[in-house]
Amino acid sequence: METLEAIHTRRSIRKYTDRPVPGELVTKLLRAAMSAPSAVNAQPWVFIVIDDRKLLDEIPTYSPYASMCREAPLAILVCGDTTQEKAPGYWVQDCSAAIQNLLLAAHDFGLGAVWTGIFPMTDKVKGFRKAFGLPDHVFPLGLVPIGYPAQQPGSQDRYREEKVYHNRYGQNKE
Repeated sequence: METLEAIHTRRSIRKYTDRPVPGELVTKLLRAAMSAPSAVNAQPWVFIVIDDRKLLDEIPTYSPYASMCREAPLAILVCGDTTQEKAPGYWVQDCSAAIQNLLLAAHDFGLGAVWTGIFPMTDKVKGFRKAFGLPDHVFPLGLVPIGYPAQQPGSQDRYREEKVYHNRYGQNKE
């Protein structure tokens, strides 16, 4: 798949078949995620691969917008380790870039995935910390449920000229 095709056709997938995701494909997804740029190349991310059915089924109890975990055969929890930062505070951007790479790679491999946010919602952070034993210096940013898609949403052109300014805010191209 070409890069722009992947960007323009990737959609959030919330329904999955019960087909498991092979381990070698999970490794490829993680390799793609870890190829993301990071501030000062610190790579302060930590990934928790979740494929235990009981753990996946419990996630919506502390993260209600992640109800698709009950169908997903797999989820990857993306966290930032603040002890690994070289540019304090940039772990959010670094892990966000890793999640975007993960989503695009999943799409390229014919998988469906969706980014469910955790940080900075303190109740969600607390729930994931407790469920996965995260120390205080490791912050859960997002959870990505993944599986073979049981839905095929169409692509959309999301470009909006009115959101583009030139040289200064409020200045349209002339």
